[in-house]
Amino acid sequence: MLQKLLNVTGKPERIGLGIMSGTSVDGVDVAIISVKGSGEELSYQQLAFDTVDIPQALRREIFKQFSPAESSVDKLCSLNFELGELFSTAARSVVEKAGLSLKDIDFIGSHGQTIYHIPVNQRDAGLVKSTMQIGEASVLAEKFQCPVISDFRVRDMAAGGEGAPLVPYVDYLLFRSETEYIALQNIGGIGNVTYLSKGGSASDVIAFDTGPGNMIMDEAVRILTHGKFLFDKNGELAARGKVNEEFLNELMAHPYFTLPVPKSTGRELFGATFTRKLVDRMLEKGLSSADILATVTMFTATTIVDQLGRFLPGGGRVDTLVVSGGGAYNATLLGYLKVLGSFAVKTQEDLGFSSDSKEAVAFALLANETLFGVPNNVPSATGAAKQVVLGKLTI
Repeated sequence: MLQKLLNVTGKPERIGLGIMSGTSVDGVDVAIISVKGSGEELSYQQLAFDTVDIPQALRREIFKQFSPAESSVDKLCSLNFELGELFSTAARSVVEKAGLSLKDIDFIGSHGQTIYHIPVNQRDAGLVKSTMQIGEASVLAEKFQCPVISDFRVRDMAAGGEGAPLVPYVDYLLFRSETEYIALQNIGGIGNVTYLSKGGSASDVIAFDTGPGNMIMDEAVRILTHGKFLFDKNGELAARGKVNEEFLNELMAHPYFTLPVPKSTGRELFGATFTRKLVDRMLEKGLSSADILATVTMFTATTIVDQLGRFLPGGGRVDTLVVSGGGAYNATLLGYLKVLGSFAVKTQEDLGFSSDSKEAVAFALLANETLFGVPNNVPSATGAAKQVVLGKLTI
């Protein structure tokens, strides 16, 4: 087994596969990359990317596990292996579409599906800081017969961090600049930002969750269309509405936005329960569906600009905001950011990268670092006491 690991790390160029299933649970993202080196000498090329849909029945079961009232240990146990099989099937599909074979894959980095995330101790509820991602790595290792790195968040938490965000390490390697102050804003289910100061080092990186990304927007669409649509394509529905300032101001008063950084959040604060109550109240006040969507879309944009100004140096000095994730395809959301911010707004595509594949690529690169024993968390982002090597290795 050790020889298998040495065979991988001894190659001057390796083919890695990254797997990501985010908080929206809408699909399994699979990226294939070729990578050379590690640390600040790392370079990579994306070979393939695709998103494989998650069957709706399975998606519903996963969502049940997000709720302590609906989850069950037997189903959670089963889902761990069901998702391992789904990840394997999705990965195999992308490998074959790329004209590769399973034997070509040298290693896999799998984030897994987050089920629950407790970033800080909740002693009043008898809960300690912890996190759970499922999607059994042993299934992937057995199918592909290569090293699999998984469960990236727990080592950072063991070192005193919140286990999130983890992508900032990769952001620093790929996007650092000697001439610009850059903020990399991912808008998935949750929004998170990585701030790279001009000419800064890895220890200067600031990163944290800005708040809800697409999560509230997507859930509101699902509620308002009775499940006919799962998201607001290109922000077209929100574009027809008018922002309700009263509700927007109320939403911005949420205590999360004044918490100090580093910080992270998830469905536990801004998920289905939060959104259902909000939408019900908005409907009672006579807001149209379009007005509701315009308001929650503006809410996401406002949280981003507010958090940059509140927690970044120099009152939020940013030259360029680079948006990735599903939110990069929401023209209404990008329009709101351009109106609210005093910076250039670009997408990953503007820089020659892919908004869709960013996180899957990131976990492939994080896995590469783990294989070489390179510390790959950013303590200034997660709050960890020190740099550690992330992930569990399954051979």
